[in-house]
Amino acid sequence: MEKARTNKYNQPIGYPVTNWNKREFPKKNLLEGTYCNLEKIDPEKHFADLYKIYGPESNPETWTYIPMEAFQSESEFLDHLTFISQSQEFVQYAIIDKVSGKALGTLALMRIDEQQGSIEVGYVIYSDQLKKTRIATEAQYLLACYAIDELGYRRYEWKCDALNGPSRNAALRLGFIFEGIFRNALVYKNRNRDTAWFSIIDSEWGKNKARLEAWLAETNFTADGKQKLRLEEC
Repeated sequence: MEKARTNKYNQPIGYPVTNWNKREFPKKNLLEGTYCNLEKIDPEKHFADLYKIYGPESNPETWTYIPMEAFQSESEFLDHLTFISQSQEFVQYAIIDKVSGKALGTLALMRIDEQQGSIEVGYVIYSDQLKKTRIATEAQYLLACYAIDELGYRRYEWKCDALNGPSRNAALRLGFIFEGIFRNALVYKNRNRDTAWFSIIDSEWGKNKARLEAWLAETNFTADGKQKLRLEEC
């Protein structure tokens, strides 16, 4: 990254961005990894697995910091999956365990600003089986690679309720930089939400990508799947 410059009035101005063009909207239906694949939501294919995660039998703690509640009927959830699969504003993926073939959670590329090259990972909803696994980390890695490496977005965002400690910790573990808190940002579920903002920018991604790849390497895990080095140690 070039250093900031000054103009002819001796005012500081940002570093140059040359040959910048509008970024492409995410279109891929499949992102392939070592431990998991990300598949664009298909209502027919993913309904049964995801209803266990989104439906009435889901862990109620899942919904505390998400601006929606568990779905109480199959028809209601099918309508939801149909809607998100057809959206022209965001792209939501199912996280597929390559061993079992089951969908274990979802995440999305959203708040997509193609002109400015900014994109957010959001609606991260994991089953209890997925939490704190290398599949969960690889899913995040695959999506970031797609957004930054392949599509060329400059800014990759993570936002959450400022009171959501697990989400904030996850962002930091993955290499996002904390940027601050937007106070009184939203009203949801009849309560206030202050929003914590995090990001990774393109100039930071190379080093962070290498760190994630070192942790995800099969050599970093024992035969029974236990990590040898924590991500923070890589």
